Amino acid sequence: MKEFRPAKKRVEVSVGESVRILRELQELSQSQLSKLTEIPQATISAIENGRVNLGVERAKVLARALKCHPAVLVFPGWEVSQERAA
Repeated sequence: MKEFRPAKKRVEVSVGESVRILRELQELSQSQLSKLTEIPQATISAIENGRVNLGVERAKVLARALKCHPAVLVFPGWEVSQERAA
């Protein structure tokens, strides 16, 4: 297998932006996500706009509704360094 270079990160994404992106990819409105999660629509808006912290418990609830792992929402910019096996 040929050596490969990982793609360079092009855009920084905030926690709120990651929630919004995943919600929009699933074609959900804030109101629809609110009904799925029982989180008020105003709170979802505040999370997406960075006015309210997501928090672990909300991340779990939103991740379940958005069908992703909570870490995707909580750590959108996380990079894992790859180590080669000996």
